[in-house]
Amino acid sequence: MSAIAEIETATVKSGFRLSEWVFTTDHKRIGILYLIGSMAAFLVAGLMALGIRIEQTAIGESGLINYFVLDFSRSISTGTAYNVALYFHGAAMILAFLIPGLTGFAANYLVPLMLGARDVAFPRINALSLWLFWAAIVVALLTFLVPDKPDVLWTGYPPYSITTPGNTALYVFTVHLIGFASILGAVNFLVTIIYMRAPGMGWNQMNMFVWTTFGAFMIQIVFVPVLAAAVTLLLFDKYLGTGFFDAARGGDPLLYQNLFWFYSHPAVYVIFLPAMGLLYEIVATQAKNPIFNYKAAVYGGIIGILVITGEVWVHHLYIAGMPDWLRIGMMVTTLLISVPVGLMVISLWGTLYKGAITYNIAMRYVVVCMFLILVGGLTGIPLAITSLNLHLSETSFVHAHFHFIMGLMATYSLFAAIYFWFPKMTGRSADDGIAKLAFWCNVLGTQLTFWPLFIIGVEGMPRRYWDYAMYPQFQPYHKVATIGALITAVGIVLMMAGWIHAAIRGRKTSTNPWKSRSLEWTNTESPPGPGNFPKPVQVGKDWTPYDYHR
Repeated sequence: MSAIAEIETATVKSGFRLSEWVFTTDHKRIGILYLIGSMAAFLVAGLMALGIRIEQTAIGESGLINYFVLDFSRSISTGTAYNVALYFHGAAMILAFLIPGLTGFAANYLVPLMLGARDVAFPRINALSLWLFWAAIVVALLTFLVPDKPDVLWTGYPPYSITTPGNTALYVFTVHLIGFASILGAVNFLVTIIYMRAPGMGWNQMNMFVWTTFGAFMIQIVFVPVLAAAVTLLLFDKYLGTGFFDAARGGDPLLYQNLFWFYSHPAVYVIFLPAMGLLYEIVATQAKNPIFNYKAAVYGGIIGILVITGEVWVHHLYIAGMPDWLRIGMMVTTLLISVPVGLMVISLWGTLYKGAITYNIAMRYVVVCMFLILVGGLTGIPLAITSLNLHLSETSFVHAHFHFIMGLMATYSLFAAIYFWFPKMTGRSADDGIAKLAFWCNVLGTQLTFWPLFIIGVEGMPRRYWDYAMYPQFQPYHKVATIGALITAVGIVLMMAGWIHAAIRGRKTSTNPWKSRSLEWTNTESPPGPGNFPKPVQVGKDWTPYDYHR
């Protein structure tokens, strides 16, 4: 037995030891530590969102947003405090919650188990990526402690991010740390998926979540360096006096926007793909059906997205001075990418056909995700069309669309996954009355929050305005949205309290409570021990993780 295995075995026998979690290389523990970190980021970023909504409840300055960013002495203006909250909310939700939650927690915990592997290809590099992520969390939290709080929104657009007295370096260093963690994770998991599948497991026998994780990390390894280069040049412009993006020194601010969105739109699919993968796994198991049109979803959907994803970023810049021929070309590619996405969505819906569906709490979140994909996708069509985007860009319509298709859908898919694999991680069930109450608070609260933003967005409500005195007719809509945000906050508190209670005193479950055919449920215990599987896994040429009709 290796030294690492001996340490892990000793941990199981002796109970919880903090040092053994800190120095662990077990992919399951690393996954759980990713989950803790990403949920911590989610809570703080969610608190910022609540502060933004409270500040926008009524016309005029309430100043309450200053207290959310810990500016108790009111040393900065309300507008600056709003920008700080918006910066942390956007950057943390995407870079510190959604991407690490889906490609850190879910990929770490599930991919080796689904492949029949004992761990990832490079366990120590996996641990390094985890602690780089946690270092990024610490750096991001310094936002609330330094006197010159970052005032760059979440995009860091120059020239404002260069001229602002706010601390742009914190934004850049946070991106660097999370970027390094992402690159290490991408290399690790691509090697794991390619070389560490159980003997006999072909590419067409892999779980859909493994395929979507493969696609997400392919995007990360190609596009993350572009964002890292962009923010590094931004750092040089602000603190070293270079002129890459500063027009006063001969630079071009639009260059930064192109570099930023050249990564950030593919990043949408870094979130969308694994979120869809989780939905596939839950739907197939809860409907007791094989994946409908598996190969079309994989090769037409996932691979199709990989081919087109780098050719759609300009739809974020339709009003930023692009030539018309480029706008038209990117409108075509933006509409075209809906084809592989549509193949995946049809496959997901088709998996429900004639299924014996069990509507537990995880499946309820999945159903809401399917609704969010539908509404979010349909509202994305006018934003892809240049003539309509010119009117809707920079309005709350974009804000609401993005939250439906990405923020809420991906968040709820992660919540569904936590409930679904909770028995695997703890041996206990979190599907109880608290979970159901939290579910209804979350769903109703978010719908109350974002539907009013769709309406006032069409009417011209600008994004990123902390005060809207020029639009007094929109105040009732903002009040409804704030009520929705408060209801959502109650739901989140109930949900997380329910998880803690369930992990300690929840109802114990069997090894495979959902009667799944996937390896993580059929070939190992709940929770799995060191090395994952009691004996090496081997699968036959006819085996699939969705074999429910034999």
